[in-house]
Amino acid sequence: MAPKKKTAKKNPEKSENDLDATYKRSILDIAVLQDHIALQCESIIKVQSDKNDLRRRMRDMEQKLQQERQDHRDINSDLSRQYKTMQTELTNKVKRLEEDVSQLKEELAMCQEELRKGKRDRDQMEQEKDATIADLQHKLDNMEIDYERVLHAGQRKAGCQVEPGGIRRCMLHVLSKLCTVREPDSSVRARVPGRGEGDKADAS
Repeated sequence: MAPKKKTAKKNPEKSENDLDATYKRSILDIAVLQDHIALQCESIIKVQSDKNDLRRRMRDMEQKLQQERQDHRDINSDLSRQYKTMQTELTNKVKRLEEDVSQLKEELAMCQEELRKGKRDRDQMEQEKDATIADLQHKLDNMEIDYERVLHAGQRKAGCQVEPGGIRRCMLHVLSKLCTVREPDSSVRARVPGRGEGDKADAS
């Protein structure tokens, strides 16, 4: 038969001390956990605040970026409109200048043609005038020779003299009656020798 075990007697005082120590440790652990939880809450609150602040800054930056993009589009649109307007104005100005140049060229060509025509007419008039003067001078010379012969012959027969310049005056008088060529202008008359003296003598 096995021997009986001795039952240990429990000490009530020791058990109470153990419970008190356990309780104090629990209170301390709870305080530590509360402090840790408080720190975690503060960290979470700070992170949440930073997160909200970051979101707000991101929204502000997005709005600013959108505004800058809109401003950029507006500037590009305005520059494009101004460029098209300037290009249209420049094209119209170049077209007007080309039309003016073309018109001026036509007017210049007309003026040059009129100038050439006027020069041809003037040259032709000069040639006709020179031809008329030469023809009148030739007729005058021939008539002077003929009248000198006739007058000298009459002088010998009549036994008188003809005063100087009389032959020229007679020739001019007859020439004005018989010459079928149109009378030249003042410049032509000025080139006919002896005309002025004959007119003065006739007037006297």
